[in-house]
Amino acid sequence: MVPRLLSVLPPRPQGPPWRRPRRCLLKGCERWFWPTRPQCRYCSEHCRQEARRWRRWRAQQKYRASRKGCQHRQEQARRYRERCRTRPPPPSAAVLVRRDSPTAEPREGRRLPEKSEKVPWCSCSRPGCYVLFPASVADRGRRFCCDLCRKALRCVLDREARRQRRRRRGLRRPGRRPRRRVRGP
Repeated sequence: MVPRLLSVLPPRPQGPPWRRPRRCLLKGCERWFWPTRPQCRYCSEHCRQEARRWRRWRAQQKYRASRKGCQHRQEQARRYRERCRTRPPPPSAAVLVRRDSPTAEPREGRRLPEKSEKVPWCSCSRPGCYVLFPASVADRGRRFCCDLCRKALRCVLDREARRQRRRRRGLRRPGRRPRRRVRGP
């Protein structure tokens, strides 16, 4: 496996010898890369930006599912309907009809059909994964859409926890204890 892995990797940069190749955490990328910092999770700036975008999307999902978020969204919709009522009609209705569906009427913000109003949905905890699953499943402790997402994030969190433990122990390698000197009588 090592020769195949090295053929996929870019050339090794000059740096500390402790560095090992890693996989990008972002779902959909998952490329092997050489980390530039000890806690580097993503292979490129583009992947970091995509992870930031995913975090914003996930925060928005959580906010909209909260009571305050629902109230805020209802107020927005009420204000929008009020504006639509007071707005003058467009000059010609022919502009609103699309060419690919001549009988279609203009529609406004519709939700996806699989997302129900009665069942709240939760998102996967892996960066870059936009899969939603029912909150009833999430109440039982599920945070990921599949085992691959769970294993990918667990690998990263375990690596960071090991590094943190090493730092607390005074940067010693794990499993190695200093030998005690045996003094004679």
